[in-house]
Formats: sequence, C-alpha cells, structure tokens
Amino acid sequence: MSIKYDYEAVVIGSGFGGSINTCRLARRWPGAVLLLERGRRYPMGSFPRSPHDVANSFWNLTPEQRQRPKAIAVQETHGLFDIRNFDHIDAVVSAGLGGGSLIYANVFLEPPEEVFDDNWPAAARKDALQPYYAVSKEVLGARPVPQSSDPRRKVIRTELFQEFAQSEGRESKLLDINVFFGNDFDNPTAIGIQEKNRYGAVQTSCVYCAECDLGCNTHSKNSLDLNYLHVAEHRHAARIETEALGQKIVPLDERGEEDPSATGEHGYRVYWLDLKNGHVECSALSRRVVVSAGTLGSTELLMRCRDLHKTLPAISQQLGQHFSANGDFLSFVIDGKKAANPNYGPVITQGTDYNLLKDFDRRHAFILEDASYPNFAAWYTEGIRPGLSHFHAFVRTVRLMASRFLKGLSTGHIGYAFNELLKGGLSYTSIVLLCMGIDKGNGVMSLCKEGFIHVKWPYRENKGLYDAIERMGKRFRDWTGAKVFVPLPNWLWPMKRNVTVHALGGCRLADSPQRGVTSAAPETFGQVFGYQGLYVADGALLPTAVGANPVATISALSERVAEGITGIRPTADL
Repeated sequence: MSIKYDYEAVVIGSGFGGSINTCRLARRWPGAVLLLERGRRYPMGSFPRSPHDVANSFWNLTPEQRQRPKAIAVQETHGLFDIRNFDHIDAVVSAGLGGGSLIYANVFLEPPEEVFDDNWPAAARKDALQPYYAVSKEVLGARPVPQSSDPRRKVIRTELFQEFAQSEGRESKLLDINVFFGNDFDNPTAIGIQEKNRYGAVQTSCVYCAECDLGCNTHSKNSLDLNYLHVAEHRHAARIETEALGQKIVPLDERGEEDPSATGEHGYRVYWLDLKNGHVECSALSRRVVVSAGTLGSTELLMRCRDLHKTLPAISQQLGQHFSANGDFLSFVIDGKKAANPNYGPVITQGTDYNLLKDFDRRHAFILEDASYPNFAAWYTEGIRPGLSHFHAFVRTVRLMASRFLKGLSTGHIGYAFNELLKGGLSYTSIVLLCMGIDKGNGVMSLCKEGFIHVKWPYRENKGLYDAIERMGKRFRDWTGAKVFVPLPNWLWPMKRNVTVHALGGCRLADSPQRGVTSAAPETFGQVFGYQGLYVADGALLPTAVGANPVATISALSERVAEGITGIRPTADL
C-alpha cells in the first residue's frame, strides 16, 4: 500500500539553512513544503524597544527553566533572544522567522582557502563551494556601505578603525554587508526611502540607526523573511508555521507506521509543539526532513531522537563533537580621546585582518571588526559614569546659569549650558571591538540529565587566540588614549567564560560516519549517515571554525544541500 504523505519535505528552523532549503524545495515541490519555526514573525516596526517589551523579548520556555531561582516567578516568553549558559562558554542565538538573520551583524565574508584543511572533505572545500557563495551573496544583496558625498553616510568609527589598522601595519577593508541601500548598487536610494526589493518585499534604505542587532524595525536589514522566505511563501506556496517547536523525528516502515529500526526510505513522521495553543503536540508525514535549527538546536534535536526517544539510533557517535565558537571575542575600549560615534551606522562596516585573510597563521588568525550600538544604549552608558563626573558637569552648568543671573542677563540663548551638561563624551569616544578567529573547534556537546543540550568548552586550549586578541585590544586602548580596555566582563577572572554568537559544528560533514555525522558525497550532501532523506543544513555542518563571519559559508553549504535534494542548480532567480 502506498503512503499518503502530508508533505514532500518538512524543514525545522528558519535560519540561513532552513530558509534557503524551504525556498529551494518549495520551488521543486510547490505547496508541499512545511517550515516549522519556534519563534514569531516580526513585521516591519514590531521589534521590541521599550524596557517592558525588551524584558519580554527573551526565549524562556517553562520546561527549560531548570535553574530558575524560586524567588523568580515562572513565566514563559517566546522572545527573540535565546541566551544559553554552558561550561566556560555562553551562546546567544535567535528565535523568530528568519532565525539569526534577524539579529546578526549582516557581514557576508568568505574565509580564505587555508581554512579548509584536511578536516574538510574535498566536496565541501572553497573551490567546490565557490558557485554557492556567489549565488547566496547575490540573493542576500551583500555590498559595502555606500561611499558618497552625502554627509549622513559618513561613519566616523569606520575611519577610526582604518586609521588604527594603518598604525598597526594592517589592512582594513570595507566589508560586504547584507543591508538594503536600494536596488541600484551604483546609485543608492536616499536614506529612509522605501521601495520593493527584487523579490517583492518592501524595504527601507538604511537609516543608519545602529539597531541591526536588535532587529531592524525599518526592514533595512536583508533578513531572510525578505528574500528566501518571502519567495517561498508568496511564490511557491510553502506553509510556514511559527511558534512551532520541533520535538521528534521517527522513520516509517513501508505501511507508513512508525518504525525506529527503519532508515528513512519510506519517509518520516515529524512531531512538534504548537506553542500558540498550550503546547499541543502536532505531527505530519513527510518524504524527507531537513533539520536546520542551528548548531545547538539541530544537535539537540538529533541527540534527543537518538538517545532519549530512541527513534534515530543509527546516528553517528560523532554527533556533538567538534563544537566551535568561531573564535568570538567581544571587548571594549572606554573613554578615549578620539571620536568614535558608535551609535551611528550599520553595526559592522569594516574588517581589519590579523593573519586570517592574508599571511594565514592558524595559531593566531583573527579579524577585528568595528561595531555600533543603539542610541538608547548610549544614554545608559552615560548613566553609568561615576557619580562624581555627573556632579561636576551639573555644578559647571549651575555656575554658568548663576553667572548669567548675577550679570543681569535674563534673555538670550543658553544652549551652550545644556551642551556642557549633556555632551555625552563617554559614549561618543568608547569603542566596541568585535573579533573572531580560528579556535581549535574542540568543544563537546551532550545532553544534560534533563535532556537539554550542554556544551563543554576547553577555554584554556584556546587561550592563545584570546591572548592575541587581548594584546591587540590593549594597543587600541593606548592608541586612542583611552582609560580602559576591558573584555566582556564574564571573561574576567575568576569566571573565564566567553560568549559566542557563532556556534558551529556538532553534525559535521565527512566522508564516513567515523569522522562525522553528515555525508559530503556529492549525491548525498548533508544527509545524515545511516538515513535516507534526513538532512542537516545549518552551522552544525561546519567541520571547523572559519574565522570569518560564518553566514557566507553556512549559506553556501545550505545551497549545496538543497541542490542535492532537488537536483536543481541554484541561481539568484528564486
């Protein structure tokens, strides 16, 4: 008897891998692809900004509140930011339609060929991926910040980082970023003007608000809901279910019944929780499944299926190995003597190379990128100045006003007094240093006793990279005449906890299940060893750190996975 499938494919997760595969598979099978996304949709203008809304913008499911202090009330929120706390590493990931593209820093940067060492199968190396880099770059609209005579397009911190690079004898270059400045790359659309992009979604020419990492309320960021997902849903009739949390994948036998001993040749039943309706369990039959829930989410789901539910027992024991934080390291140079204005412009504009893109040195390779942060955070920065500084500014202002009164000046302009009170020197001259590089990729993911993902990160074995970044940061401090260089506080002794926004690995591509979890063979690229029709497409595939922002490589690999499934060579014509 033939099995009546609900879908040709179910995709779990809507980050770069999930969005690309949803679009490509829906083009191959219109109306027969289901996308499950645990987070919400975010239409233009809906990202949180008020203190109340931001407080509720974190991912917080009741079953996952394992270490909640009793004094804190139980509260479930399906917010944008999912912050995970692990062993010597913390991770920030996104929950929402578009995944990490909603809050990432926009950079599209290909790593050098030297990154693709023997840990990378031949079919997944730079030369093999080059066509897929090119296609995804075109779809995502990557380009540098426009250089024009319009003074509003001048980003002071870009020039500051370029000058520092010159002082270091290093090369700084403007980076390609997935930000909308209009459809014509040669003639940017005026700031703040809206138009439809090439795929029919309405976007606003970037307003330089520095809020990229909080979700772009003007839809100036080329997030996935405005390209791949927009086309998948509106042109190819993909069904998109938000607030739908993937739970379990079970292979079927020839009758369509669940059979954990089967290997996928008859398809799968996929289970998920409907978070909008009291965690009701739902399911569907599908010929194939693409797991794209991000490095942490995909690894956790497959581990739970293998080790808890016992529905996918044949998955390689390499699952969870080779976790990488992509060398992420965040630090600050505070209260310098050079203008930085970090509250203006796209969050990243340039990259300064430290033996990553040229003169490759695997031991210490990293890239230094500038960073902006929103204006409301600048007010907070000014608010945490030592109280004496505020008192002195207030006293000076009172003296100015008193002097006018004593001299009989009762009329006239007094803006200079408020300028003295509010000039905000600390936030204007403080700098964020974003670095990422080649770590050893030797972290291990496993399930904790409650059945959730846990990461063990050997920070001491990666300290050589972190030390090189810290030395550079101290030179930046000295060059700007700043008072303080400080890494993100949780890196300080005794905690020694790093933070990553680029978790990679866990389901790495390989030529055999003894070396990885997913196949790199051209005909089964991204397919889980031991199973037919079960694929992974996200950062979990990467065998090592790439040093560069990983979006470009994740996108290229995901395009390659989709081509293997559909048999259709991808182009930017979605």
